[in-house]
Amino acid sequence: MRLAVFSSDWGARLGAVDGDDLVDITDLVAAPAGLAGPLHALLEQGLDLVRLAGANLRDRPRVPVRDATLLPPLPRPGKIVAAPVNYRDHQAEMAAPLTVADLGVFLKAPSSVVGHGGTVSLPYTDLRTDQEAELAVVIGRPARHVSVERALEYVAGYTCLFDITVRSTEDRSTRKSFDTFTPLGPWVTTPDEVGDPGTLSLRCWVNGVPRQSASTADLIFGVPRLIAYASSVMTLWPGDVIATGTPAGVGPIRHGDRVSMAIERVGRLEVTVTAADAIPYASRPGAKTAAVTA
Repeated sequence: MRLAVFSSDWGARLGAVDGDDLVDITDLVAAPAGLAGPLHALLEQGLDLVRLAGANLRDRPRVPVRDATLLPPLPRPGKIVAAPVNYRDHQAEMAAPLTVADLGVFLKAPSSVVGHGGTVSLPYTDLRTDQEAELAVVIGRPARHVSVERALEYVAGYTCLFDITVRSTEDRSTRKSFDTFTPLGPWVTTPDEVGDPGTLSLRCWVNGVPRQSASTADLIFGVPRLIAYASSVMTLWPGDVIATGTPAGVGPIRHGDRVSMAIERVGRLEVTVTAADAIPYASRPGAKTAAVTA
């Protein structure tokens, strides 16, 4: 099952993809969705209900997927846990001496999320900003000190994620957390449709030109190990997102670019890029040359 959030005259609605249609299943959400969105609210009700969501889609309102405005499936995740340098080929292209095994994980700001068809806003006119295409894991139940063997039992689904990154000297959490820097979507695909998350092809294009092509079989920390590791550091809650890392092929994106990615059995995500509000790096409030006030 593929679960999407889409716009309507009544606000954000939760839909299950059925063929070419989105079937409105918002009535399954018992609690008000709030800023976290209706899918997050459904996940908080438990994985059993998520599994039953697609059981009976008859006699429910429908809208063609092609006519729907898709929103981020999780517009405000509780947290976004990300894995740095989790493919060997990416380690080689960046000449990185360390991998996720040495660096651990880092956090991205939940406010950085945008959805399929959204826009990535470049912050600086004079610093390189790269695309990083990644498989994302959506947590479906509270997880703390989870074993590798049981880690996949805590997964609600998978989605596509771009970890947009400024190449600068700041900490990863800073240069990857600008607003719009985590495109996510187009939907969350449940584990029964995805199967083994360690056998998925991942591809990325910029303006239709291939840029990244890999398999999740090449992850240094595969999905189960990454969940186990993250849950040993922090409790994972329903609706949390784990970005599993990017393979080789990262590169600069520029104003007007159309950036897309596809993951086998998961989905396809596309965004455009703007530099309309970009400023020189030296003009940022945190610049060393700027006056510092209490």
